[in-house]
This record gives sequence, C-alpha cells and structure tokens, in this order.
Amino acid sequence: MKHLFFCIIPIVLSVSIQAQNYKISKELVSENGMVVSAHPLASEAGNEILKKGGNAIDAMVTVHFVLAVVYPKAGNIGGGGFLVYRDKEGETASLDFREKAPLAASRNMYLDAKGNAVDSLSRHGHLASGVPGSVAGMYEAHKKYGKLPWKELVEPAIQLAENGFGVTANEAISLSSNMANFSRANQHDSPFLKKTAWKAGQKLIQKELAETLKRIRDNGHDGFYKGTTADLFEAEMKRGGGIITKEDLTLYQAKWRNPISFTYKNNYKIITMPPPSSGGIVLALMMNMVEDKELEKMGFHTAAAVHLMTEVERRAYSDRAEHLGDSDFYPVPIEALMEKSYSKMRMRNFDAQKATPSKQIKAGEPKKVSEETTHYSIVDKDRNAVSVTTTLNGNYGSHVVLKGAGFILNNEMDDFSAKPGSANMFGLLGAEANAIQPQKRMLSSMTPTIIEKDAQLYMVVGTPGGATIITSVFQVIMNVIEFRMPLKDAVQKQRFHHQWLPDLIYHEKNTFDEITAKKLKSMGHVLRERVGIGQVEAILIGPDGKMEGAADRRGDDSASGY
Repeated sequence: MKHLFFCIIPIVLSVSIQAQNYKISKELVSENGMVVSAHPLASEAGNEILKKGGNAIDAMVTVHFVLAVVYPKAGNIGGGGFLVYRDKEGETASLDFREKAPLAASRNMYLDAKGNAVDSLSRHGHLASGVPGSVAGMYEAHKKYGKLPWKELVEPAIQLAENGFGVTANEAISLSSNMANFSRANQHDSPFLKKTAWKAGQKLIQKELAETLKRIRDNGHDGFYKGTTADLFEAEMKRGGGIITKEDLTLYQAKWRNPISFTYKNNYKIITMPPPSSGGIVLALMMNMVEDKELEKMGFHTAAAVHLMTEVERRAYSDRAEHLGDSDFYPVPIEALMEKSYSKMRMRNFDAQKATPSKQIKAGEPKKVSEETTHYSIVDKDRNAVSVTTTLNGNYGSHVVLKGAGFILNNEMDDFSAKPGSANMFGLLGAEANAIQPQKRMLSSMTPTIIEKDAQLYMVVGTPGGATIITSVFQVIMNVIEFRMPLKDAVQKQRFHHQWLPDLIYHEKNTFDEITAKKLKSMGHVLRERVGIGQVEAILIGPDGKMEGAADRRGDDSASGY
C-alpha cells in the first residue's frame, strides 16, 4: 500500500507548500474527485480510494481512519461526530455518531458537595469520556452506501500506524506541548511520550493502535465494541476510575437522522446536521436573520457588516443555550426555531447603529408548530458528496491512551451542562435541554454542511473549532454567496466570532483595520484578539463542473484530487 503515500499530480495546482516531505495543497482544482482534510496523508489516501473507483463514502472511511493515526489531537476512533451526505441524485441523509453518556452517568456527577461544577472532572481523565461513536459511524455509513470492500479501506491506516510516519513541524510542537498532560493521565508508556521534545520529521509509530485497527478491519463494528478491544476498554476504565463498561460499548449504535434543510434567497438550499448538533439550527437562525439584509452592499468586514453578523450570532447563540440538546431526550422545537418568521421576530430589537448588550438578549420563545475537532469534505466523480466533522473535544481529548489498544479517549462529557448556566471549556452555556442523562448524546457545535444552488451540488464545507464552528461556517458561506469571493479567499480570510456570552467579539489578528475597529467600539462592541479561528475544509463546484478544493492555511490541511 506504499503507493498511497506518494504525492499525486493534480490537474491545476494553485498553491502548494512542502512540509516534511508532504506536499500540502491549499488550493486545488480537479475534475474527477476531491478530498480536503486536516492532513496531507489523509487527503492523499482518500484520493487514492477515489481513483480506484471508490465513492465518497469509501474515501470517507479511509480518511477517517488515517486521521486517527496521523492527526491524533482530533482524528480519532475514541471520539465521535456527524456526517451529512448527498448522493448524485440529490437524495440526502445525516448520520449521528456522537458519543453517549455511559449508563452509570448521572445529572450531578461533576458537582461538588456545594453544588458547584468541578471543571477538571469533565475535562481530564477517564471520567470525562463518553462512549465513542466513530467506528460505529464509519461502519454504518459504509454498510449503507459503500462500494469497495471494508478491509481495503481500513488498511492504509494500519500501515501508517504500524510503520510510522514523520510528524510535521506543527505536529511536533503540539505533541511536545502535551507530553505533560499525557504523563499525568496515564500510568503506562504511550507512543506520544518521549524523553526529549518532538522534532519535525521524527517518526510516530503506534503498534497497539495498528492491532486495534486490524481488529476493526477484520471484524467491523464488533472489532471495536466487542471482544479484545472492549475488554481492554473496560480494564482501562477500572484502572482510571472511569464508568464506561462493556455493556455501554455493546449498546452503542450510530443513528440515521433527517438532515436540517432550509432555503436561502430562493436558489440556495442548505443541508446540515440536526440535534444533538446545534450547528444546523443555529446556522439556519443566522442565515434567516441576514437573508433580507443587504450584506453585499455593506461590504466585507466593514463595520456595518460585522455589526450585523455579530448581532445575528448573539441572538442565535442565546437560543442555542436555552433550547438545544439531544432531541431523543428533550423536545427541541426544531421546526419552530427554523421558521423564517421566528428569525425576523428575533431581529425586531436590532439597532443598526448600536450593539445590543448580551445581558439584554434572552432566548426567544419559539411556538410549537405541526476545539478540538477536525473536518473533511469529499466529492467523488459522480458528484456524491459527504461532509464530516469528528472530534475528541479538547486537543487529544482526555489525554487518556487506552492501554493495549493505543487510541486516545475523548473528553466529550464536558459538552453536557454540568449544571444549568455553567459554561463548558469553550465558554458555552447550556440549560435543562443539555443536562446529563444516561445514554444521552451531548450537545455539539459541529456543522457539516452541503449546499445546493439551483438544485445542483454547489458546496461542501465544515470546520473544527468548538464554539466557533458555526460562525466560521456561516462566515465562509457568506463570503462566497454575499461577498462573492473565490473559495480560496473565502476560506483563508480572517474570521471573527460572537457567542452571546461572554459579550465579546473574538477576532483573529488583522481582521479589522484601525478605522473599522474604532467604529465597532463606538457602537458598543468589545473586541478581543485571539489565535486562529477554525480550520475550514471546503469544496466548490464551478460553472464548468470542475471541483475547487480549499484547505485552511491555519494548519497542515491539504486538498487532494484527480
């Protein structure tokens, strides 16, 4: 399988850079297939599957498992995620493989004797982990839509885990800065620990992970949720004080759900993820709120446009905190929140000249009607498309490496509301809708999205970024549709973010010029600079039918196509 790891020659290569012998393509145009992911080895492996005649779902399986090897801070088999799919005929589906709370989970499990949330319990160590869904999700999607044999799709990841690969400079920095966390969380050695700091080009070899992947290759779903891996999983939980059992693993199933879909300015249809992802509903709220505004005339990153988009984000995130959770456990008012009339009502107190303090913005009352994450986008030659966002939650999740199995466990339990009004690691608030219950899926911001234009496949987009995921997807879509940017610019331009509380506009360096920043402050906004927001992976279908892939400049992300 060594041929998987050599660079391919794309039809049109706009921008590429070299990183530790990996060719990283930030902008690419191809005719027959496109994969955009967080790591060049994953993108190339997925593209090889497309070239062999595999479809988008086949490539997805390979990309996912390769990311679990080469991008350990977010790629995973110990986490979960969501996928949105559109086939060549326009039929759509969404698959929920989000983690679940274990059977032994309880509402107040992260509160101290005084009823205060203890952040460390939900963020670090064994107790922070939910029941993983990634392997179940990959297997279920392949069972329904896959074309090539399952074993062939898992094999590239096994080879990389067993033989190793050279880490990039970014990965070396990330691994080195997390070695203390790995040491604290584990009583055994792991491949991520070294006596000295990691250096670019050094090989990361993961023999135990390779053996786990072989069991998944040979036994599919049961290779992870039963047998040796399940035994190792339960033993690790007992060793570290976690509560996931073999029964939890046996009970886990990925779940097909009806996608969220809505129209924008008549000729666009947005297809995205329903609860327990908050992404689809919040994206719909924001796009519905700006639909009748003249964003294009306002101009990109002008004070007027930023003010409007901030006020929209502020209102949508307040609704997120109050109304959204796992719809299997809580009556989320999905249809009511997505009514365009509801979004117009939410904008009645919008002032074009002045910021509305978040303390004055409460969640609406819809009437009933009858960070660290990774994303990849794939389109095959027949124009089947898949958009997948997957996560361990924080960088390297709980930092717990499952002894004997070699994979990192998530810390997704932090995405529940430990208590109403208590913020998670991303500063997001939640209410009763997102309270902890056994077997419940925690609320997410993941927003894998596919867009049609005039009933034809137009765009596939998504990003990691915790609380900033939804606003990053929103802004990239607006950059393309309203500000008419080429995809490469839409993805690479600086971004900003507002999430209701705290009442701040977070922004990347050089997002606003001095005049715009001064104007926003005079309107009552508080600006705070932060490091990069999101890592968007997007594909756009041009008028000529060719695919343009854009991989975010904020990481080692890369596009691969043929």
